[in-house]
Amino acid sequence: MKYRVLAVNPGSTSTKIALFDDTEPVFIETLRHDAKKIAKFKGIIEQYGFRKELVLNALTKHEIDLSSIEVVVGRGGLVRSISSGTYLINDKMLNDLKDPSLWGRIHASNLGAFIAKSIADEAGIPSFIVDPVTVDEFDDIARISGCPEIERKSLLHALNLRYCGISVAAKMNREFSNVNLIGVHMGGGISVAAIRKGKIIDVNNAVLGMGPFSPQRAGALPIGDLLGLAFSGKYSHKELVNMFTKTGGLIAYLGTDHGGDVIKMIKKGDKKAKLVFDAMLYQISKEIGACATVLKGKVNGIFLTGGLVYNDYVVEVLKERTSFIAKTFVIPGEKEMEALTQGGVRVLKGIEAAKEYK
Repeated sequence: MKYRVLAVNPGSTSTKIALFDDTEPVFIETLRHDAKKIAKFKGIIEQYGFRKELVLNALTKHEIDLSSIEVVVGRGGLVRSISSGTYLINDKMLNDLKDPSLWGRIHASNLGAFIAKSIADEAGIPSFIVDPVTVDEFDDIARISGCPEIERKSLLHALNLRYCGISVAAKMNREFSNVNLIGVHMGGGISVAAIRKGKIIDVNNAVLGMGPFSPQRAGALPIGDLLGLAFSGKYSHKELVNMFTKTGGLIAYLGTDHGGDVIKMIKKGDKKAKLVFDAMLYQISKEIGACATVLKGKVNGIFLTGGLVYNDYVVEVLKERTSFIAKTFVIPGEKEMEALTQGGVRVLKGIEAAKEYK
């Protein structure tokens, strides 16, 4: 039996939607939102009715009746730290997603659960989220930072990493729960994760403060110089956060966050572009090596995923530096819509049990 799943993935100025019959896409579409219309809302959560209506209109356009859908899955957003898996959307989750004090902000992805539950409730079907960015399966030893007032936290591209990890394990004719993998997601931010028997036991903070720099993020920085910058009087806290999370990395050095553009610069003989881009790949390789030590050298495979992986140069350089660790699998692009729908399918087929958010 095939199960029909609707996935909803809100971004800052767009909402991606997808309808799948098991692994077969019926349609995938990105609904663009006028920034001026978005700005009229008091806050992010208040947008959910507006975006929900656009999702329903898209279903009507594609001649999809709600009665044909078995489950609606939304992007998880900034919920409390939880283990990986598929979670039923409940009131506790929705209340947490409205609370900016949990993570210091509310992200557009928080809307996913609201839209999914509202549509699902009208249709009389269940609604889920799958592997939010706050998935936390750290070993306790990974939480120690060196400063008692600061704890290392798990914040990563869990949705894409776990889905790709499951896919890689299947290619190896193994169960995800029985392999050790190093997963590398490379988009605007970069997550490098040590995955032990299906659990993400360590990862750099892919948003602010750890790991390699990326197309948009500054990554880990020398503490002394960072303190000097923070107390220089030149920048506010908000300005520094923006600098390190949105306009750092490749943008800061080269004026672009597009890997393809940087490759073109390199091919034209731009030595600075090559140095900076190679430095980013150098730092990613170091993080992969660190994950190998976390797994005590018992690594069954490395997989590379995300938008940067479309560049052969990226893959070649990373393989050159890390091939001694394990075989590398390449899965270009982000598989978020597939990951969301398949999280729902696994529950409907009884492969995984839906979890309760507490």
